[in-house]
Amino acid sequence: MMNLSYSQEEKSPNFIQTIGGSELVIDMVGIPSGSFSMGSATSEEKRGDDEGPTHTVKLNSFWISKYEITWELYNLFVNRAIDNIETNNKASDLDIEIDAISGATIPYVDMSLGMGTSKGLPVGNVTHYAASQFCKWLSAKTGHFYRLPTEAEWEYSARAGTNTAYHFGDDPNMLEEYAWSYENSEDTYHPVGQKKPNAWGLYDMHGNVAEWTLDQYLPKGYEARSTTTESPLAIAQETYPRSVRGGSYYDDAEYLRSAARLGSNENWKMRDPQFPKSKWWNTDAPFVGFRIVRDPTVPKETEINNYWGE
Repeated sequence: MMNLSYSQEEKSPNFIQTIGGSELVIDMVGIPSGSFSMGSATSEEKRGDDEGPTHTVKLNSFWISKYEITWELYNLFVNRAIDNIETNNKASDLDIEIDAISGATIPYVDMSLGMGTSKGLPVGNVTHYAASQFCKWLSAKTGHFYRLPTEAEWEYSARAGTNTAYHFGDDPNMLEEYAWSYENSEDTYHPVGQKKPNAWGLYDMHGNVAEWTLDQYLPKGYEARSTTTESPLAIAQETYPRSVRGGSYYDDAEYLRSAARLGSNENWKMRDPQFPKSKWWNTDAPFVGFRIVRDPTVPKETEINNYWGE
């Protein structure tokens, strides 16, 4: 059943984001403006208390990456060797001095915990701050405004016009075709894009690695929302917890549902020997990565740290 209203004319075309100095690219999918029912019905099996009440959310159009960000892409940001190499087609949505952007520390141990960082594998064990700074760095490189998706944008994109438990329906037995979960992953993440996409062409929205969103995780956050809410964002006031979506290779089917929510916690740095602990790397959350959004609306300078700040 469709639970979405939008005009196809309001969908921006897909595009491929090039990165000056690298042959790597990021496939970006245009997501149409529209409205949807966020959260899960009380009748949904394995529903969590933090998934309600359901409420209508209205969103403007945006772009989201077709795949989860890979180690190869993330390491362009870590190594910073291509910072001052530009292409002739750099956009002018915003202008940021790339030298002013903090650089991530080189990891002191194998942050993949033996699962690998080779071609196509999704990055994991990056903190929310690190994922946000990647977006800031990419914005400086390209001239477009990149950030993490809001919880609402993430769920809207994952559902792709559906209101079922998963974007393919309610039967978790079908997950094998669409997702890497505890049942089939053999306790490791896998190269992005190997399973079937959702109706909007997005891969691994269920499983593989769970994905950071912009929002502070508020277990009762939906209760404060009106019947129809436009572009909601719970601006973070604290480092923990931040909202994580999609479930991972390490999770059972119920945690991969479109409405399922998870809050981050300090235990994801449990084995970090540094003091203070790294703001760039987790040591115990290889199951958490991210995908990115290009927002056509650039915030005011006074507000932009809500999207890139610590």
